[in-house]
Formats: sequence, C-alpha cells, structure tokens
Amino acid sequence: MKPSLVLKMGQQLTMTPQLQQAIKLLQLSTLDLQQEIQEALEANPMLERQEDGDDFDNSDPLADGDELASAPAQEITFQDAPANAELPDENQWSEQIPSELPVDTAWEDIYQTSASSLPSNDDDEWDFTARTSAGESLQSHLLWQLNLAPMSDKDRLIAMTLIDAISNDGYLEETLEELLESFDPELDIELDEIEAVLHRIQQFEPAGIGARDLRECLLLQLRQLPANTPWLKETQRLVSDYLDLLGSRDYSQIMRRMKLREEELKPAIDLIQRLNPRPGSQIESSEPEYVVPDVIVRKDSGRWLVELNQEAMPRLRVNPQYAGMVKRADSSSDNTFMRNQLQEARWFIKSLQSRNETLMKVASQIVEHQRGFLEYGEEAMKPLVLHDIAEAVGMHESTISRVTTQKFMHTPRGIFELKYFFSSHVSTAEGGECSSTAIRAIIKKLVAAENAKKPLSDSKIAGLLEAQGIQVARRTVAKYRESLGIAPSSERKRLM
Repeated sequence: MKPSLVLKMGQQLTMTPQLQQAIKLLQLSTLDLQQEIQEALEANPMLERQEDGDDFDNSDPLADGDELASAPAQEITFQDAPANAELPDENQWSEQIPSELPVDTAWEDIYQTSASSLPSNDDDEWDFTARTSAGESLQSHLLWQLNLAPMSDKDRLIAMTLIDAISNDGYLEETLEELLESFDPELDIELDEIEAVLHRIQQFEPAGIGARDLRECLLLQLRQLPANTPWLKETQRLVSDYLDLLGSRDYSQIMRRMKLREEELKPAIDLIQRLNPRPGSQIESSEPEYVVPDVIVRKDSGRWLVELNQEAMPRLRVNPQYAGMVKRADSSSDNTFMRNQLQEARWFIKSLQSRNETLMKVASQIVEHQRGFLEYGEEAMKPLVLHDIAEAVGMHESTISRVTTQKFMHTPRGIFELKYFFSSHVSTAEGGECSSTAIRAIIKKLVAAENAKKPLSDSKIAGLLEAQGIQVARRTVAKYRESLGIAPSSERKRLM
C-alpha cells in the first residue's frame, strides 16, 4: 500500500477569532473583565478609557458604518473658579520655594502633602491598623505572643513546634508522643517538658487555643472566666463528665446524674453555647472578598427597572488621534500594524457591547419571571430553568449558562448571583409547580417557629408541606434541610 494524496471537499463549523473573543468576554466575571480590559488597554495603543467629562468626537475616519459605537456620554458640570482668585506668577513661586531647607527638617514640615494631611494619631476616629493591616494568620498571632513570653531557648523551640502543629480551628493536630519523636534525640527533650510548654501556649489568646479535643477546648475557655461567673462549677462538671450526653441531647439523663432541675441545667447549657468550639476561627487569615454587581434592579413608580452597573463597566473608545494616522492606500509595516490594532480595538469594543446587551436581555427576563420574589421574598420564587430564558431571548442554553455564571444582581433584597434565580420545580396538589427555593424558604420558616422541646422531624415537615399542597418526599425534605445547614431534629432539641 503506497502513500497517496486525496482531495476531499466538506463543510464544517469553525469559530472566528472575533466570536471566540466575544464568548470569552461573555463568561468573565466583573473583576476578571476589568483585568481583561486593563490588559487590552496596555497592549493596544488604539484603545483608551473614556473618563467622565471627556468631550471629544468619537468618530473613526476609517470606521465602516456602525462598526464602532461609543457608550452614551454623561453630562458633567464643572465648577468655575472664583472671579477674585489670583494665581501666583513665576516670581512669586520662586520666592515661596527656598533653595535649601533648614537642617533637621522634613518636607512635611514645610509643605502640605498627602501623608501629612492624614488625621493625627490623637483622633479617636482614626484607626491606622484598620486601614493598612493585612489578614493575620493564627500561627503569626501565636508567635507574636510567644515572643513576649519569657522562655528558655529549649522551651521556645518546643513552643514553635507546637504552634506549627495547631490547625486553623485552634486544635493540636498531633499527639505529644508524635511531636516528641520529631525532635533531635541529642536535645534530650522529655514528654513532660512538651506538656508543660503546651500548658503555657494554652494560656495564649484566643481562649481555648492548643486544645487536643472539644472537651479540653471548652474547659480552657471556662477556666479563663471570672470565678464569680454564675453556674461556672456546674458547667465545668457538665463539660468534663457529661459532654457526650449533652451532644446527644439526653437532658433527662444529665439531670438525673447531676441531680439538677431543668431550670438549673438551662443556664449551664447557655453558658456552654456562648463558648467558641473553633477558637482559631477568631483570627481572620484571609482577605475579604468583595462582590461587584453587574446589574442593578430597582423599583420606580411601581415598575421594576433593570440597568447595568455603570461603575463596573468602563467606557472605551478608539483614540481618534491614532486612528486619523491610518492611511487607506499605505501598505507600509507601520501602517499595517496600526490598521490591525484599529480593527482589534473595534472588535473588542463590539464584543463588550454584545456582552452588555446579552446581559441586559437575560437579566430583564429573570426579573420578569421572578417579580414575585422581588415583591414578597423567597417563598414567592417561581420555578425557572435555563431553557425558559433561552426561549424568551432567542439564544442557546449554553449562552445563558455563560451569562449567568459569576454575574451578580443587586436588588432591594440583597445581592444574588444570577444562577440563584434558577431552580427546579415540585408538583403541587392543584397541578401547578413550586420552586425548590420556595420550599427551602418554607422549611426554614417552619423550623424557626417549631417547639424547641419537640422539633419537627423530616416526616412531619413533609406532612406540613403536603397540607399546603406541596408534594415532597421525606428524603427530599432531608436534602433541602441539609442544604440550608439545619441539623436533624435530634440535634435541634433544646431546653426551654
């Protein structure tokens, strides 16, 4: 069999670079889109950001029809300077600025700068650490306290090893025997020394740090409370001896063994509930994450209005000066480069406009379908799937999925991801449909109003939903309850 050349003709679908760019921008979140725009501004000299107050012609001498469309300009009012204001002339400036500054002086002592204009430290409202400090890890917080504690070099080495073995929740993850094996035998470290240093660390802040289990964590926090705290001894005994019974909500057994009445056991349990089972979580190690809404929904004169968040959507334009340098008949390398950059800038702006238009169409249809949620809350949420929005706007479901991913809507009820408004449905007794989000809201409401002594079981909740015409199985109720972070009925039992 010898090699040969075969010519075939066929048709296939391919995506142009412009379409690929439009799809890429469509699925980006607001923060990622801003970064993408910044990279485009740095790479393409034809693109520039249009700031508020700019007044110039956006027309492109080489644009073909409506290939380049600019964002609507905002009307900005400028304040004129006072009529009697006088600007110093050149001689006045030279008299005000000396050639040399006096010895042992700083620039801020002579001239007002942004740093010297900050509020003084005496101002109670000025908190420097709140504005400049970064997130602190638990280990760095414990090491800072370790540096303030007087210790020998040997104990300090043990303490640093113990701190490294503490988890983010504040618990010691390794046993003392395992830590002892990790040390060099030449140091001649004994198990009692490690335990003594651990007791020192357990006195650090936050209270309960360095515990080996939940019982020890709660006892450490109770020991740091004032001695005159009401019901402190009973609470310590309850945690030390009957924590397992407390976890299983066996209050009758606890009262019988501790010889306490219900009104005496309740304050002890309340004191335990005020403790922190995860003391390490008090030290925030991560920076806060902010959500920038893409769409803003508001009610005006009885109508719900949908608009893009202009603060998150920068306006771009083609630089008219550079665009005017492009010559039609010139085929030089410089002119070809500028023409290519001009075409890329047009397509980038067009892709941004297409993204905004698609986002507005989808958001408007979501608001139209979920008007009941905006008016009355989660219980009025209607079932909605991607196919419904795709049919309404005449797009494919994959496009709707890209639009609703990592896009957020600001409503009077809060900020929600667009995917939040999509949910499956459950049949009702009347033949209608009820959204799973609405069912979750009803379950949350029923649990909040239940009797703490006799919490509602999943079967009971399913019966109450069926009484309202919503046919939900017990296992479905359990799934919705777990998604809401609600414990089973056996763990929700409380003393009144």
